[in-house]
Amino acid sequence: MHVVVMGCGRVGASLAKALERLGNQVAVIDKDGEAFRRLGHEFHGQQVVGNGFDRDVLVTAGIERAGALAAVSSGDNSNIISARVARETFGVRHVVARIYDHKRAAVYERLGIPTVATVPWATDRFLRMLLPEGSATAWRDPSGAVAILQLPVNDGWVGRSISELQQATGCRVAFIMRFGTGVLPEPGTVVQAEDEIYVAALSGTVTEVTATAAQAPEESH
Repeated sequence: MHVVVMGCGRVGASLAKALERLGNQVAVIDKDGEAFRRLGHEFHGQQVVGNGFDRDVLVTAGIERAGALAAVSSGDNSNIISARVARETFGVRHVVARIYDHKRAAVYERLGIPTVATVPWATDRFLRMLLPEGSATAWRDPSGAVAILQLPVNDGWVGRSISELQQATGCRVAFIMRFGTGVLPEPGTVVQAEDEIYVAALSGTVTEVTATAAQAPEESH
C-alpha cells in the first residue's frame, strides 16, 4: 500500500520508517527539508518538501494512489486540513490526524476524521502506570471521565443476573467474552463461569467497583 505521512518530526519519521519496514511504499511531506534527516539513510521512500495540505504537494506525494494518510505535523489546523483534503478530495480510505486539543479531536471524530489526541492519550498511559486501577483499564475516554475495564468477579456471581451485578457495583456491563465470542448482555443475562466481563465505570470509582465485584454478592431476601 502507498502511504503518505504529513510531517517529519519524531513521530512522523518513526511512523514512516515503520511503515516501510512492513513493506509499504511511503511518501513523507514536510515544509522543512532539513527534517528529512530524521529518516536516516536506510529510508528509501519519497521525500516531498511543501505544505501537506496543498493539493499539488499531495499529488506529488502520490495521494491519488494512496491507501492511507497520516497527518502528524506539529499543527492541529494543518493536520486536519490535510486529512480532510485527503478524505474529501482524493477519497483516501484510511486517514488519521494527530490533534493536541482534545476538544477539537472530539469534533473531528464526529465529522468522520479519526484522530489521535496526543495529550489525553499520553495522560491515560501515565495513569495506567501510576495508579493501581490504571493497570486494569482497557480504554478511557479523551476527558478521562469514563473507563472501560475487564472486571474480575467473585465466583459467587455465577448464576446471578447482569442487572444485579450492575446495581451492586454501580457500573454498566458493556459486553461479555463468552467462550471466545463477544456477547451484548440483556439485564436478565446470567453470569456464567469463565465469563470475561467488561464494564464501563466512572474513572474515580474503578477501585471501588473492582473491590465490590471481588466479593460474593449479598443473599437476596
